[in-house]
Amino acid sequence: MQKRDLNKSGGSGGGSAAPAPKRGRPFGSTSGSAAASFAADFVAPSTLLGPSLQVHTSFADQNNKRIVLALQSGLKSELTWALNTLTLLSFKEKEDMRKDSLAKISGLLDALLQVIDDWRDIALPKELQKTRRVRTLGSNSLVTGFGYEYEALGSNDNVKQSGLTDASVQKNVAKFRPSEWWYDEDGLFNLDDEGRAEKQQCAVAASNIIRNFSFMPENEVIMAANRHCLETVFQCIEDHSTEDEELVTNALETIVNLAPLLDLRIFSSSKPSYIKITEKRAVQAIMGMLGSAVKAWHCAAAELLGRLIINPDNEPFLLPFFPQIHKRLVDLMSSPALDAQAAAVGALYNLAEVNMDCRLKLASERWAVDRLLRVIRAPHPVPEVCRKAAMILESLVSEPQNKALLLAYENAFAEILFSDTRYSDTFARILYELTSRPSNKFTAARGVWGM
Repeated sequence: MQKRDLNKSGGSGGGSAAPAPKRGRPFGSTSGSAAASFAADFVAPSTLLGPSLQVHTSFADQNNKRIVLALQSGLKSELTWALNTLTLLSFKEKEDMRKDSLAKISGLLDALLQVIDDWRDIALPKELQKTRRVRTLGSNSLVTGFGYEYEALGSNDNVKQSGLTDASVQKNVAKFRPSEWWYDEDGLFNLDDEGRAEKQQCAVAASNIIRNFSFMPENEVIMAANRHCLETVFQCIEDHSTEDEELVTNALETIVNLAPLLDLRIFSSSKPSYIKITEKRAVQAIMGMLGSAVKAWHCAAAELLGRLIINPDNEPFLLPFFPQIHKRLVDLMSSPALDAQAAAVGALYNLAEVNMDCRLKLASERWAVDRLLRVIRAPHPVPEVCRKAAMILESLVSEPQNKALLLAYENAFAEILFSDTRYSDTFARILYELTSRPSNKFTAARGVWGM
């Protein structure tokens, strides 16, 4: 645990406690390739959300109330202007001196989240949500005409459904709140396809702004403590199979950036809740992303788990999923994608330091040691990944119960010891633990007991 406390602050390995690196900067803020900059300069106008704007650095200070009111108004022209403005303000260049603490503007973060919530409310067609409706027309008929004929004809309680009394209908009507009719009924006021597309586009733009906010250190503490923000982004990744891919990616990268400060207990705190996300549901959403076939998603999910486990308060919520996490991360190490290998090794590096049980389970996971050795032997082009893989093996060999499993790899350890000087010290310690520790204990026992 000492190495976990000293060397893993901020999710980084090594002796220096450097802050956790971000998964990326807003497009154009780093020195990318010439091809990338060329493509950015010639993006088709149809893919942009409105015209290009030039925003002065003091614009946010002078117009912060107007921006928030424009987001809250729901008017298309005002909403588009506010989203364009915030996109540019949150697009931070290295040499730019514009104000970083945009999330500190009163009501701005909640207004952006409301844009996403408005899209989430209409994201799925009502016939797919299967919400309960008040049926006053044809309530005594077997087939009501409300689209649920298959329930009435295919169930075993047809008599109960067809025998509803007027009293039960009146009771249901009394419980029904008129304010919910707008959302629960398929009426004349539903948005058409064009309106839904515009709502979706605004939600994606808002999620991109929130993602950009998460790159700014001044905003991290505010966003990690905002329950509405965390619930919204976790709900987006939870519905990754049906939600817009760009919206899911923005939400996932936001969580990864906030992970070093994220405490999952916030979902059971006294702070007001909007979506009722629980700790278990949040971890299950991450596991869904970890099992995704999309490389960007499962790499980000692996990195997220590695950062979450740094906080000891998150351990009780992650421990029940460790067998699944270990299995998936070991699978990712066999992936030909170097990014996936690096993400898996980085997550296992932190997970192996949690407790003895984690090290025992990881060592007994099939192919775990083989694939760690493969990463070192290949070798992975990033030396830090190979170093972390060697450190994982050293953590595993520190448990006496793992000795029988790891002794089978003694020749492989010795081969790396003599062939690769970069990791010779680590594998020398591994071989020492495998061969010398039992004899040392026996020698100590002989001295104590006079044998």
